[in-house]
Amino acid sequence: MAPGSPAAHRRAAPPLLAALLGLHVLAIVFALEVSVGKTNTVTALNNTDVLLPCIFSTCIGFQDLVFTWYFNSTELIYQGKIKNKATEPTLVSRNPRVEFVGSTTSKENNISIVLSSVEFSDAGKYTCHVKNPLERNAQHNATITLTVVHKMVETDNTVTLIIVGVVGGLIGLLILFMLIKRVVLFIIKKTQDGKKECLVSSSGNDNTENGLAGSKAEQKAPPKA
Repeated sequence: MAPGSPAAHRRAAPPLLAALLGLHVLAIVFALEVSVGKTNTVTALNNTDVLLPCIFSTCIGFQDLVFTWYFNSTELIYQGKIKNKATEPTLVSRNPRVEFVGSTTSKENNISIVLSSVEFSDAGKYTCHVKNPLERNAQHNATITLTVVHKMVETDNTVTLIIVGVVGGLIGLLILFMLIKRVVLFIIKKTQDGKKECLVSSSGNDNTENGLAGSKAEQKAPPKA
């Protein structure tokens, strides 16, 4: 069979079609994104409330989207369902100590929660998982690590303050040096201008009274023929 025959094209079409469909599915899968912010760690003081942030984004929208929070990947602590962009989530299941504080009708699809009265046993990994049926059940998740402490440790900024002081001092000295340089250059310029004016005035003096050569006192009438 010739390579350019219609039958050959029919045989080559299915692999090409499968590859295109694969790329389409891959693009859909990566359209859904979940994020817990710039940092994936949170530190909370024992017996206080702590915010666990999470937002999701999708390029093609969502419908009947389900989001779930897990503690240490297995324990379900909150689950909600969102019909569409115009509605807020409806509660499916939750731990009594967990409260939903986000909003999905705002600019960002915020599905953050607050864990109240945290204890040392609450320390661990909290996973925000999202599933969007509109994207062929595409799923994505992000994890945030919670650390519970008895007392917040104050950051020692001594070294930072020293560095800032030294840099500030160097900048101040540099500015002072530039000012002194400009003043000195200004004085030198004024001194040079004064010398030039003195030389010009000296060269224009009348030497008649001193009887110097070239003065009017020494000029004689030309001899008669």
